[in-house]
Amino acid sequence: MDWLSPENVVAALTAALGLLATLGAIWYERRVPRRKRIGYRVQMDTAIGDNVRTGGANARLGLFDETPEMSDATLVLLRVENDGSQSISDADYTGRALHGLTAVFTDRTVRGLAVTAQVGADHLMEHFTPSAGLRYDGSTLHIPRVPLNRGQHYKLLVLLTGGSVGSEVIVSGGLQAGEVQPNRSTTPDDKPPLFSRPAKVLTALLTASVVTLATMILLTDEDRTPIECAKGELTVVGSTAFRPVVAEMKEKYEDDCPGASVTVAAHGSTAGIRELDAEGARSAKAEKKSPPLIALSDGPKSDGFPRLAEHRVAVSAYALVLNDSIPLKNLSLTDVRRLYRGEIRNWKQLGGPDRDVVLVSRGSSSGTRDTLQRRLLNGDFEIKASSNDCVRKDDAEAPVIRCELDSTEQVLDAVGRTPGALGYSELRAASSPKGLHRLSLDGQEPSTDNLADTGYPYREIEYAYTYGQPPADSLASSFLAYARGSGQDVIRTHGHLPCATPEGLRACAELPDEPNSRTRRAG
Repeated sequence: MDWLSPENVVAALTAALGLLATLGAIWYERRVPRRKRIGYRVQMDTAIGDNVRTGGANARLGLFDETPEMSDATLVLLRVENDGSQSISDADYTGRALHGLTAVFTDRTVRGLAVTAQVGADHLMEHFTPSAGLRYDGSTLHIPRVPLNRGQHYKLLVLLTGGSVGSEVIVSGGLQAGEVQPNRSTTPDDKPPLFSRPAKVLTALLTASVVTLATMILLTDEDRTPIECAKGELTVVGSTAFRPVVAEMKEKYEDDCPGASVTVAAHGSTAGIRELDAEGARSAKAEKKSPPLIALSDGPKSDGFPRLAEHRVAVSAYALVLNDSIPLKNLSLTDVRRLYRGEIRNWKQLGGPDRDVVLVSRGSSSGTRDTLQRRLLNGDFEIKASSNDCVRKDDAEAPVIRCELDSTEQVLDAVGRTPGALGYSELRAASSPKGLHRLSLDGQEPSTDNLADTGYPYREIEYAYTYGQPPADSLASSFLAYARGSGQDVIRTHGHLPCATPEGLRACAELPDEPNSRTRRAG
C-alpha cells in the first residue's frame, strides 16, 4: 500500500522516536532523582627539576634551582568543580572524617599546596583551613567539605617530589545521592558539556532519521509521477510559432507519465482550429465525447466555432525582422502599415539605402500573420501575394514583391538571404538566425523580459482550444493541467509568459482583443 512507502515508514519512526524522547525526558524529570556530581581534572602536570622521568629538559632560577629537593619536583594543577545538576552543601559529603575529598598522587609525595577560587567565589577560601580538614600526608591530600553551587570550581596547585610526570591522580569521596568522578571535558577551564551522553545519542539518532527522510524524498521526487498524469493518445495541432514549446513539453510529459503518447502536428493556427472543429463534430456524433485533440492558436478564434472551449496558455511576443542589408533599427507603426499596403516600395523612402522592399509573409492560416494584421495593421489585410519564390515578381502590377511561406523557419531563412526583405516571426525564433535583425516599433524594443508590463504592440495570447470541455480524467485535460503546472518552466524557457502565473494572469486578462473582427481568422 502507498502509505507503507519507505519514506512514510522513516517519517513515522522519526515521529515515534521524537515522541518517546519527549515522554522519556518528562518521566526522567519527574521520577529520577537528579544526581549531584563533583568532577575533577588535571590541567597541568609539569616537571620543575631536571631529574624527573619523562619531564623533559628545563632551565631553573632562584628557589627552584637553590633548593636541593627540587631536583625531582613536579607541579600539578588540579581543578575540582560541581558539574552536576544540583548544588552541593558541606552536609552532602558522607565520609566520617573531617575532610570531604581525598586526592592521591600515585608514586609522588606532596610537598606544598596553594588553593585558588574562581572569580566571584572568594568566600570558598574560608573552608580551606587545617581546622576544616585541609592537610597532606605522603602522597595523599585531604580536601575540606567545600560547598559548591552548580558550575563553581576551585583549583589546587600541588608541589610534588618523586615519581614521574603523568602519574595517576585519583580524587575520591562520598556524596549524598551523588558521585565523584573524572571530568571528561577536554580543554582547560571549559564549561562542563552541555549535553549528556544519552542526549547526544538521541540527537544523533533524530538527526540521522531526518537526513535519511529528506534524502529519500529528494531522490524519489525525481521519479515520482506528477498528479496530472493520464494514459492514452493525444494530438496537438495548430500554431507553428508555439510548436517548439509543445514539442519540449510533450517530451517531458511522456517521460514523467508512462503510458501517455502525445503527437505534435502543427500546420498553422487556422488549420488547427478547423481540424479540431471538424473532428469534434464527428466524435460528438459517433462517440458522444470530446476527441483527444488540442488546437493551439496565436490569438482568439473567430465567432464561427462556438463549440470550441478556450484555454489561455501564455503571452507571446513577436518581432518584425529585416535583412541586414537595410540598417534601419526602428519603424513607426504608421510606416509599418504603409509598407504592408504597398505604399513604400523602396527603403530609401524611409532613409535607408536604394533597395526595393520585399515582403516575406506567412500563409493565411498563420496565427503570427493574423496577429500582425490585428495588432499592427489595425485589422487591415496585407496586400495580395505577387511572387512564389520571394525573388521574381509574378504580378507586374503589384507594387512590391510579396511572397507567402508555410512556417516561421522558412520566413527567417528567406529574409536572411534576400536583400531588402522584411518579415515577421515569433520573438524567440528571431533571436539567432543570421543575415537579419529585429526591429523596434515606435521605439519599443521587442523583449521577453517585460511581457507583463510592456507597451510593445506586437504580442498576443496563445490559446489552446478543445471541443467542449474534455473529461477530467482524459489526457487532453491532463496535458492542459501540465501546461499550467510543471510545464510553466518550459513555457518560460522559450521566452513566453505563462498565463497561470500571477503576472501572466494579469497580462492575459488585460491584453484586449481587437474590436475589428473582420480579419479574425476562422481559427
